[in-house]
Amino acid sequence: MQTIAILHIPTPDGTPTYRAISGNKQTQGNTAGQALDALTAQLSDQPFGGTILLQSFRPDPHFTEAQQTRLAELMTAWRTARDNDQPFDETLQTELDALTLAELQATGERSMTLLSVIAP
Repeated sequence: MQTIAILHIPTPDGTPTYRAISGNKQTQGNTAGQALDALTAQLSDQPFGGTILLQSFRPDPHFTEAQQTRLAELMTAWRTARDNDQPFDETLQTELDALTLAELQATGERSMTLLSVIAP
């Protein structure tokens, strides 16, 4: 089964754009569906089958709005330090690592919730 990633690409004017990627193939569309349809047309002459999981990246019980906001703040600070060739504060790095782990655990929890619905 092929893996396809669909990414929301921010644009300067705020218009939503999505990029679908699988291996060395990429397509873009105004919706996630358009990007996926364009990509699957390139992948094979065979019918495409699979399971599609969509993550809205909105706050949920597994990873809250406060956690998302803080993670974004820390990532901005980390990028600024990196771009200015400066060390990143160890305390902030520890907090960033903890939030990254929490986000990963939230993904696992969402997957377990989905699995319990699909295969009770």
